[in-house]
Amino acid sequence: QAQVVESGGGSVQSGGSLRLSCTAPGFASNGCGVDWFRRAAGKAQEFVARISTDGSTEYAGAAKGRFTLSKNEAEDTVYLQMNSLRPEDTAKYYCKTWVDGGPWSPKCEYKWGQGTQVTVSS
Repeated sequence: QAQVVESGGGSVQSGGSLRLSCTAPGFASNGCGVDWFRRAAGKAQEFVARISTDGSTEYAGAAKGRFTLSKNEAEDTVYLQMNSLRPEDTAKYYCKTWVDGGPWSPKCEYKWGQGTQVTVSS
């Protein structure tokens, strides 16, 4: 079973930017969309953003206007550009694939990755 790999996290000051990457081998050809989630210490997992196979995107309220999704299918990678970061964005960020527009398929069942830590200081 293939696994997603997240990277790009780090420590920044409030107002800074980071670009996270999610690599999932073959996700585009498998017809998978990609979601980003985050989990802050002591809190429940939270949806951040979603990109579908046609490139359309959705964002949680906290991400709208500050975060932008893009993808490079040739590189099997989805990017989450995060601008104007705030201390409340501090969390570990994870990506997850899902079947877009069809019945369940094992082709979109990737193992969860280790996540990438984002820490924003005030």
